[in-house]
Amino acid sequence: MSLTKLNQYLDKNPVIREDLKAIHENLSPREIDKLKNSTVLITGCGGFLGYYFVHYFAAYAEELNIKKIICLENFITGNRSWLNQLSEIHDKIDLIEFNIIQDDLLSIPNIEDVNFVIHLASIASPVYYRIYPLETLDSNIIGLRRLLDLYSGKESLKGFIFFSSSEIYGDPFPEFIPTDEEYRGNVKTMGPRACYDEAKRFGETLCYVINEVRKIPITIARPFNNYGPGMNIEDKRLPADMAKAIIEGRDLQIFSDGSPTRTFCYVSDSINGYLKVLLYDKLEAFNIGIEKPEISVREFSDLFLKHGREIFNYKGKITFKKSADNAYLTDNPNRRCPKIDKAKKLLNYDPKVYVDEGIGRFLTFLKYNLSK
Repeated sequence: MSLTKLNQYLDKNPVIREDLKAIHENLSPREIDKLKNSTVLITGCGGFLGYYFVHYFAAYAEELNIKKIICLENFITGNRSWLNQLSEIHDKIDLIEFNIIQDDLLSIPNIEDVNFVIHLASIASPVYYRIYPLETLDSNIIGLRRLLDLYSGKESLKGFIFFSSSEIYGDPFPEFIPTDEEYRGNVKTMGPRACYDEAKRFGETLCYVINEVRKIPITIARPFNNYGPGMNIEDKRLPADMAKAIIEGRDLQIFSDGSPTRTFCYVSDSINGYLKVLLYDKLEAFNIGIEKPEISVREFSDLFLKHGREIFNYKGKITFKKSADNAYLTDNPNRRCPKIDKAKKLLNYDPKVYVDEGIGRFLTFLKYNLSK
Protein backbone atom coordinates (compact mmCIF):
# COMPACT_ATOMS: atom_id res chain seq x y z
CA MET A 1 0.00 0.00 0.00
CA SER A 2 1.22 3.48 -0.84
CA LEU A 3 0.62 5.72 2.18
CA THR A 4 1.36 8.69 -0.04
CA LYS A 5 -1.50 7.76 -2.38
CA LEU A 6 -3.85 7.09 0.55
CA ASN A 7 -3.04 10.44 2.15
CA GLN A 8 -3.48 12.23 -1.16
CA TYR A 9 -6.86 10.55 -1.53
CA LEU A 10 -7.98 11.50 2.00
CA ASP A 11 -6.63 15.04 1.73
CA LYS A 12 -8.96 15.77 -1.18
CA ASN A 13 -11.78 16.23 1.33
CA PRO A 14 -10.82 17.69 4.75
CA VAL A 15 -14.27 16.92 6.17
CA ILE A 16 -13.79 13.16 6.01
CA ARG A 17 -10.24 13.43 7.34
CA GLU A 18 -11.53 15.40 10.36
CA ASP A 19 -14.42 12.99 10.89
CA LEU A 20 -12.20 9.91 10.83
CA LYS A 21 -9.91 11.52 13.38
CA ALA A 22 -12.90 12.28 15.64
CA ILE A 23 -14.14 8.69 15.36
CA HIS A 24 -10.74 7.32 16.35
CA GLU A 25 -10.05 9.78 19.16
CA ASN A 26 -13.37 8.96 20.80
CA LEU A 27 -12.48 5.29 21.14
CA SER A 28 -10.83 4.27 24.40
CA PRO A 29 -7.31 2.77 24.46
CA ARG A 30 -8.92 -0.57 25.38
CA GLU A 31 -11.25 -0.42 22.38
CA ILE A 32 -8.40 0.47 20.04
CA ASP A 33 -6.32 -2.43 21.39
CA LYS A 34 -9.18 -4.85 20.70
CA LEU A 35 -9.20 -3.82 17.03
CA LYS A 36 -5.50 -4.43 16.53
CA ASN A 37 -4.20 -7.31 14.40
CA SER A 38 -7.69 -8.03 13.07
CA THR A 39 -9.39 -9.13 9.87
CA VAL A 40 -12.68 -7.26 9.41
CA LEU A 41 -15.67 -8.30 7.30
CA ILE A 42 -18.09 -5.58 6.18
CA THR A 43 -21.24 -6.64 4.34
CA GLY A 44 -23.16 -4.00 2.42
CA CYS A 45 -19.98 -1.92 2.35
CA GLY A 46 -21.14 0.32 -0.51
CA GLY A 47 -23.88 2.05 1.46
CA PHE A 48 -23.86 5.20 3.56
CA LEU A 49 -22.49 3.72 6.78
CA GLY A 50 -20.19 1.40 4.85
CA TYR A 51 -18.53 4.47 3.37
CA TYR A 52 -17.26 5.56 6.78
CA PHE A 53 -16.47 2.08 8.08
CA VAL A 54 -14.31 1.27 5.06
CA HIS A 55 -12.61 4.67 5.15
CA TYR A 56 -11.97 4.36 8.89
CA PHE A 57 -10.32 0.95 8.67
CA ALA A 58 -8.38 2.04 5.57
CA ALA A 59 -7.12 5.23 7.22
CA TYR A 60 -6.07 3.48 10.45
CA ALA A 61 -4.97 0.15 8.97
CA GLU A 62 -1.31 0.76 9.72
CA GLU A 63 -1.82 1.98 13.30
CA LEU A 64 -4.18 -0.92 14.05
CA ASN A 65 -2.13 -3.44 12.04
CA ILE A 66 -5.29 -4.51 10.22
CA LYS A 67 -4.67 -7.72 8.29
CA LYS A 68 -7.58 -7.54 5.85
CA ILE A 69 -10.72 -5.50 5.24
CA ILE A 70 -13.09 -7.82 3.39
CA CYS A 71 -15.78 -5.74 1.71
CA LEU A 72 -18.89 -7.45 0.30
CA GLU A 73 -21.45 -5.60 -1.85
CA ASN A 74 -24.04 -6.65 -4.43
CA PHE A 75 -24.39 -3.10 -5.81
CA ILE A 76 -28.19 -3.07 -5.96
CA THR A 77 -28.02 0.37 -4.37
CA GLY A 78 -24.38 0.55 -3.20
CA ASN A 79 -21.87 2.94 -4.74
CA ARG A 80 -19.11 1.32 -6.79
CA SER A 81 -16.94 4.32 -7.76
CA TRP A 82 -15.39 5.26 -4.41
CA LEU A 83 -14.97 1.59 -3.46
CA ASN A 84 -13.05 0.89 -6.66
CA GLN A 85 -10.90 3.97 -6.16
CA LEU A 86 -10.06 3.21 -2.52
CA SER A 87 -9.46 -0.52 -3.06
CA GLU A 88 -7.06 0.21 -5.92
CA ILE A 89 -4.74 2.20 -3.65
CA HIS A 90 -5.12 0.08 -0.50
CA ASP A 91 -3.80 -3.47 -0.51
CA LYS A 92 -5.60 -4.39 2.73
CA ILE A 93 -9.01 -4.01 1.06
CA ASP A 94 -10.53 -7.03 -0.69
CA LEU A 95 -13.56 -5.74 -2.58
CA ILE A 96 -15.83 -8.58 -3.70
CA GLU A 97 -19.12 -8.33 -5.58
CA PHE A 98 -21.22 -10.73 -3.55
CA ASN A 99 -24.83 -11.61 -2.79
CA ILE A 100 -25.02 -12.37 0.93
CA ILE A 101 -28.34 -14.17 0.42
CA GLN A 102 -27.13 -16.90 -1.94
CA ASP A 103 -23.44 -16.78 -2.87
CA ASP A 104 -20.93 -19.18 -1.33
CA LEU A 105 -19.33 -17.57 1.71
CA LEU A 106 -16.55 -20.14 1.78
CA SER A 107 -15.44 -18.99 -1.67
CA ILE A 108 -14.17 -15.75 -0.12
CA PRO A 109 -10.43 -15.73 0.69
CA ASN A 110 -9.65 -15.36 4.42
CA ILE A 111 -13.36 -15.56 5.32
CA GLU A 112 -12.77 -18.03 8.16
CA ASP A 113 -10.04 -15.85 9.68
CA VAL A 114 -12.39 -12.93 10.34
CA ASN A 115 -12.27 -11.40 13.81
CA PHE A 116 -15.02 -8.77 13.45
CA VAL A 117 -18.22 -8.92 11.39
CA ILE A 118 -20.11 -5.73 10.55
CA HIS A 119 -23.39 -6.84 8.97
CA LEU A 120 -24.70 -3.78 7.19
CA ALA A 121 -26.20 -5.55 4.17
CA SER A 122 -29.75 -4.25 3.85
CA ILE A 123 -31.64 -1.56 2.02
CA ALA A 124 -32.52 1.26 4.43
CA SER A 125 -34.25 3.82 2.20
CA PRO A 126 -38.06 3.39 2.22
CA VAL A 127 -38.24 4.18 -1.49
CA TYR A 128 -35.77 1.42 -2.35
CA TYR A 129 -36.85 -1.24 0.11
CA ARG A 130 -40.33 -1.01 -1.33
CA ILE A 131 -38.80 -1.67 -4.75
CA TYR A 132 -36.76 -4.59 -3.35
CA PRO A 133 -38.89 -5.95 -0.46
CA LEU A 134 -37.79 -9.58 -0.75
CA GLU A 135 -34.11 -8.66 -0.92
CA THR A 136 -34.62 -6.48 2.15
CA LEU A 137 -36.21 -9.32 4.07
CA ASP A 138 -33.67 -11.90 2.95
CA SER A 139 -30.52 -9.88 3.69
CA ASN A 140 -31.69 -9.29 7.26
CA ILE A 141 -32.85 -12.85 7.84
CA ILE A 142 -31.21 -15.35 5.48
CA GLY A 143 -27.99 -13.35 5.06
CA LEU A 144 -27.73 -12.84 8.81
CA ARG A 145 -28.41 -16.53 9.55
CA ARG A 146 -25.76 -17.66 7.06
CA LEU A 147 -23.16 -15.42 8.71
CA LEU A 148 -24.12 -16.53 12.22
CA ASP A 149 -23.91 -20.18 11.18
CA LEU A 150 -20.49 -19.64 9.59
CA TYR A 151 -18.99 -17.96 12.65
CA SER A 152 -20.59 -20.07 15.36
CA GLY A 153 -17.87 -21.84 17.27
CA LYS A 154 -15.06 -19.81 15.70
CA GLU A 155 -12.62 -18.89 18.47
CA SER A 156 -11.14 -16.20 16.25
CA LEU A 157 -14.42 -14.21 16.29
CA LYS A 158 -14.16 -11.25 18.67
CA GLY A 159 -17.27 -9.28 17.71
CA PHE A 160 -20.35 -9.41 15.46
CA ILE A 161 -22.63 -6.41 15.06
CA PHE A 162 -26.08 -6.65 13.51
CA PHE A 163 -27.51 -3.39 12.25
CA SER A 164 -31.11 -3.26 13.33
CA SER A 165 -33.05 0.02 13.20
CA SER A 166 -35.02 2.50 15.26
CA GLU A 167 -37.86 1.41 12.95
CA ILE A 168 -38.32 -1.68 15.14
CA TYR A 169 -40.15 0.68 17.51
CA GLY A 170 -42.67 1.60 14.81
CA ASP A 171 -44.69 4.67 15.75
CA PRO A 172 -44.25 4.89 19.55
CA PHE A 173 -47.08 6.05 21.75
CA PRO A 174 -46.35 9.56 23.12
CA GLU A 175 -45.56 8.32 26.61
CA PHE A 176 -42.67 6.26 25.16
CA ILE A 177 -40.87 9.21 23.55
CA PRO A 178 -37.93 9.60 24.06
CA THR A 179 -37.71 5.86 23.41
CA ASP A 180 -35.45 3.48 25.30
CA GLU A 181 -34.37 -0.05 24.39
CA GLU A 182 -37.05 -1.65 26.55
CA TYR A 183 -39.94 -0.31 24.47
CA ARG A 184 -41.53 -3.24 22.62
CA GLY A 185 -42.78 -1.34 19.62
CA ASN A 186 -45.94 -0.33 17.80
CA VAL A 187 -45.26 -1.88 14.42
CA LYS A 188 -47.59 -2.89 11.61
CA THR A 189 -46.82 -6.35 10.24
CA MET A 190 -48.52 -5.78 6.88
CA GLY A 191 -47.79 -2.52 5.09
CA PRO A 192 -45.28 -0.74 2.85
CA ARG A 193 -42.62 -0.52 5.59
CA ALA A 194 -43.12 -3.98 7.08
CA CYS A 195 -40.47 -5.71 4.93
CA TYR A 196 -37.84 -3.55 6.63
CA ASP A 197 -39.27 -3.08 10.13
CA GLU A 198 -40.23 -6.71 10.69
CA ALA A 199 -37.04 -8.07 9.09
CA LYS A 200 -35.02 -6.06 11.61
CA ARG A 201 -37.19 -7.30 14.48
CA PHE A 202 -36.80 -10.90 13.35
CA GLY A 203 -33.06 -10.34 12.91
CA GLU A 204 -32.79 -9.25 16.53
CA THR A 205 -34.64 -12.39 17.63
CA LEU A 206 -32.31 -14.51 15.51
CA CYS A 207 -29.29 -12.88 17.19
CA TYR A 208 -30.82 -13.58 20.61
CA VAL A 209 -31.57 -17.22 19.88
CA ILE A 210 -28.21 -17.97 18.26
CA ASN A 211 -26.43 -16.36 21.19
CA GLU A 212 -28.50 -18.38 23.67
CA VAL A 213 -27.72 -21.62 21.87
CA ARG A 214 -24.14 -21.03 20.70
CA LYS A 215 -22.77 -18.20 22.89
CA ILE A 216 -21.10 -16.11 20.22
CA PRO A 217 -20.31 -12.38 20.73
CA ILE A 218 -23.29 -10.68 19.03
CA THR A 219 -24.31 -7.08 19.63
CA ILE A 220 -27.15 -5.10 18.09
CA ALA A 221 -27.23 -1.44 17.05
CA ARG A 222 -30.46 0.49 16.55
CA PRO A 223 -29.60 3.55 14.45
CA PHE A 224 -31.64 6.74 14.82
CA ASN A 225 -31.69 8.99 11.74
CA ASN A 226 -28.05 9.06 10.71
CA TYR A 227 -26.97 11.53 8.03
CA GLY A 228 -23.87 13.17 6.63
CA PRO A 229 -20.96 12.57 4.27
CA GLY A 230 -21.09 9.27 2.44
CA MET A 231 -24.86 9.46 2.03
CA ASN A 232 -25.68 9.08 -1.66
CA ILE A 233 -27.73 12.08 -2.77
CA GLU A 234 -29.86 9.63 -4.80
CA ASP A 235 -30.75 7.79 -1.58
CA LYS A 236 -34.30 9.28 -1.42
CA ARG A 237 -34.22 9.85 2.33
CA LEU A 238 -34.79 13.37 3.64
CA PRO A 239 -31.16 14.56 4.13
CA ALA A 240 -30.20 13.21 0.70
CA ASP A 241 -33.21 14.86 -0.97
CA MET A 242 -32.37 18.21 0.65
CA ALA A 243 -28.72 18.02 -0.41
CA LYS A 244 -29.58 16.97 -3.96
CA ALA A 245 -32.03 19.84 -4.38
CA ILE A 246 -29.42 22.36 -3.20
CA ILE A 247 -26.77 21.01 -5.56
CA GLU A 248 -29.22 21.09 -8.47
CA GLY A 249 -30.60 24.52 -7.55
CA ARG A 250 -34.16 23.27 -7.07
CA ASP A 251 -36.60 24.21 -4.33
CA LEU A 252 -36.54 22.09 -1.18
CA GLN A 253 -39.72 20.03 -1.40
CA ILE A 254 -41.42 18.67 1.72
CA PHE A 255 -43.91 15.88 1.09
CA SER A 256 -45.80 16.40 4.36
CA ASP A 257 -46.98 19.38 6.40
CA GLY A 258 -43.45 19.55 7.87
CA SER A 259 -44.53 18.77 11.43
CA PRO A 260 -43.06 15.25 12.04
CA THR A 261 -40.07 15.48 14.36
CA ARG A 262 -36.75 13.66 14.57
CA THR A 263 -33.35 13.90 16.16
CA PHE A 264 -30.57 13.64 13.58
CA CYS A 265 -27.23 12.00 14.39
CA TYR A 266 -24.16 13.01 12.39
CA VAL A 267 -22.19 10.17 10.85
CA SER A 268 -18.93 10.52 12.83
CA ASP A 269 -20.88 10.24 16.10
CA SER A 270 -22.83 7.30 14.67
CA ILE A 271 -19.76 5.33 13.53
CA ASN A 272 -18.00 5.93 16.82
CA GLY A 273 -21.06 4.51 18.57
CA TYR A 274 -21.23 1.49 16.27
CA LEU A 275 -17.58 0.64 16.84
CA LYS A 276 -18.23 0.78 20.56
CA VAL A 277 -21.22 -1.55 20.12
CA LEU A 278 -19.12 -3.95 18.02
CA LEU A 279 -16.41 -4.05 20.68
CA TYR A 280 -18.80 -4.59 23.59
CA ASP A 281 -18.83 -8.32 22.62
CA LYS A 282 -21.85 -9.32 24.75
CA LEU A 283 -25.46 -9.62 23.63
CA GLU A 284 -27.10 -6.22 24.05
CA ALA A 285 -29.14 -3.86 21.90
CA PHE A 286 -28.14 -0.20 21.92
CA ASN A 287 -29.85 2.90 20.60
CA ILE A 288 -27.26 4.89 18.67
CA GLY A 289 -28.34 8.42 17.92
CA ILE A 290 -28.47 11.80 19.59
CA GLU A 291 -31.06 12.96 22.15
CA LYS A 292 -31.41 16.57 21.09
CA PRO A 293 -32.50 18.72 19.48
CA GLU A 294 -35.70 17.02 18.35
CA ILE A 295 -36.71 19.20 15.42
CA SER A 296 -39.45 19.17 12.81
CA VAL A 297 -38.92 18.33 9.17
CA ARG A 298 -39.59 22.01 8.44
CA GLU A 299 -36.89 23.12 10.88
CA PHE A 300 -34.49 20.56 9.42
CA SER A 301 -35.17 21.99 5.95
CA ASP A 302 -34.59 25.52 7.25
CA LEU A 303 -31.08 24.48 8.31
CA PHE A 304 -30.37 23.10 4.84
CA LEU A 305 -31.66 26.37 3.40
CA LYS A 306 -29.31 28.38 5.64
CA HIS A 307 -26.20 26.33 4.95
CA GLY A 308 -27.08 25.92 1.27
CA ARG A 309 -27.04 29.70 0.90
CA GLU A 310 -23.71 29.99 2.71
CA ILE A 311 -21.91 27.11 1.00
CA PHE A 312 -23.51 26.86 -2.47
CA ASN A 313 -24.97 30.37 -2.86
CA TYR A 314 -28.31 28.57 -3.06
CA LYS A 315 -31.27 30.66 -4.26
CA GLY A 316 -34.15 28.24 -3.78
CA LYS A 317 -36.93 28.12 -1.20
CA ILE A 318 -38.94 25.56 0.78
CA THR A 319 -42.13 24.29 -0.82
CA PHE A 320 -44.81 21.83 0.30
CA LYS A 321 -46.13 19.22 -2.09
CA LYS A 322 -48.06 15.96 -1.96
CA SER A 323 -46.00 13.00 -3.08
CA ALA A 324 -47.03 11.22 -6.26
CA ASP A 325 -46.49 8.03 -4.26
CA ASN A 326 -49.75 7.48 -2.38
CA ALA A 327 -48.02 5.22 0.18
CA TYR A 328 -45.16 7.66 0.84
CA LEU A 329 -46.30 8.56 4.37
CA THR A 330 -48.07 5.31 5.23
CA ASP A 331 -46.93 4.08 8.67
CA ASN A 332 -44.35 6.88 8.82
CA PRO A 333 -43.70 7.61 12.54
CA ASN A 334 -44.70 11.08 13.67
CA ARG A 335 -41.85 11.37 16.19
CA ARG A 336 -38.48 9.68 16.53
CA CYS A 337 -36.23 10.48 19.49
CA PRO A 338 -33.97 8.06 21.38
CA LYS A 339 -32.93 7.64 24.94
CA ILE A 340 -29.23 6.78 24.87
CA ASP A 341 -28.62 6.41 28.62
CA LYS A 342 -27.68 2.75 28.17
CA ALA A 343 -25.04 3.49 25.52
CA LYS A 344 -23.69 6.36 27.61
CA LYS A 345 -23.36 4.17 30.68
CA LEU A 346 -22.09 0.92 29.18
CA LEU A 347 -20.16 2.23 26.17
CA ASN A 348 -19.18 5.75 27.20
CA TYR A 349 -20.95 6.91 24.05
CA ASP A 350 -21.09 10.69 23.81
CA PRO A 351 -22.35 12.22 20.52
CA LYS A 352 -21.05 15.75 20.04
CA VAL A 353 -22.12 17.08 16.62
CA TYR A 354 -25.47 18.86 16.73
CA VAL A 355 -27.61 19.03 13.64
CA ASP A 356 -26.83 22.64 12.67
CA GLU A 357 -23.10 21.91 12.53
CA GLY A 358 -23.66 18.50 10.93
CA ILE A 359 -25.66 19.83 8.00
CA GLY A 360 -22.94 22.39 7.35
CA ARG A 361 -20.32 19.63 7.36
CA PHE A 362 -22.41 17.47 5.01
CA LEU A 363 -22.84 20.23 2.45
CA THR A 364 -19.18 21.26 2.76
CA PHE A 365 -18.17 17.64 2.07
CA LEU A 366 -20.33 17.64 -1.06
CA LYS A 367 -18.86 20.98 -2.18
CA TYR A 368 -15.32 19.57 -1.93
CA ASN A 369 -16.33 16.49 -3.94
CA LEU A 370 -17.92 18.60 -6.67
CA SER A 371 -14.84 20.80 -6.94
CA LYS A 372 -12.42 17.94 -7.65
